[in-house]
Amino acid sequence: MLRTTLTERFSLEAPIIGAPMAGPGGAALASAVSSAGGLGMIGAGSAAEPRWIADAAADVRNATDRFGIGLMAWNLEHRPDQLDAAIAAGPVLVSVSFGDYRPAVDPLHQAGIAIATQVGDVAGARAALDDGIDVIVARGGEGGGHGDDRVATLPLLQGVLDAVGGEAIVLAAGGIATARGLAAVLAAGADGAWIGTAFLASSEALTPPAARRRLLDATELDTRSTRVFDVAQGIPWPPEYRGRALVNAFADRWHGREDELAGAPDEGARVARAREAGDYDTAFIYAGQGVGSLSQERAADEVVIEMTEGAEALLRRW
Repeated sequence: MLRTTLTERFSLEAPIIGAPMAGPGGAALASAVSSAGGLGMIGAGSAAEPRWIADAAADVRNATDRFGIGLMAWNLEHRPDQLDAAIAAGPVLVSVSFGDYRPAVDPLHQAGIAIATQVGDVAGARAALDDGIDVIVARGGEGGGHGDDRVATLPLLQGVLDAVGGEAIVLAAGGIATARGLAAVLAAGADGAWIGTAFLASSEALTPPAARRRLLDATELDTRSTRVFDVAQGIPWPPEYRGRALVNAFADRWHGREDELAGAPDEGARVARAREAGDYDTAFIYAGQGVGSLSQERAADEVVIEMTEGAEALLRRW
């Protein structure tokens, strides 16, 4: 069994946290990851209502008391009720990333809940340690969905470990989709991995069938970090956090023309209609460069077990 500070802190059997993916990352996926020995996370989108958070947490509790919830720091200024709902749900971990997480630190700690945040540079990791963050996620630019894409996972992880390793739990994120990836970051000194894309084709993920097919057909070359989908929908993500998604005709047309896109409200409506219709030439599918490792739909527990057992075998052989 792979034992790290992460597994000891949260009583896990696998050094894996399922990234809180808004959309695909609902209660079923969080339950499956936790039941397999990792820590499953519920991903609350910017529009998630407190009742949705409470209901998702209640559903997870039917399977396990060990789960987490992911929130967006930039959104909490306008939606403090999301933090209140997350605290009331009683998870063991809440991640607050992409913006000023500091207002959430004391309320979470006072409730006995650990807090995680994703960082994109070494300075951010040092600041997170000083601010009392318990779990620091070194999220490299290969990662799917939103984040700071300036530095790749391996150089970022090395710098973060040198800066704060041993003082906080450090996880690696971005491009880790197989046992080899997990073994690599553990060998480098990470306490575990923060994994999203590897679960997108899981049977428990809320990934629409047409999106699932695209994910399984994609290669590591088929993603792009872009703001076009946020701009089109009018979602006020801070511009420094772009979203890595599968390339498609919509992104090809508008990438680099975001100012023009912001003045074309009909394009946002077109994206919304495309999502409803399953038209992923226009609608988005957020995924990281690890998407090339997806070859078939599998249960999330199989993903956790295969990655953990495979990483342990690789490390023992090494």
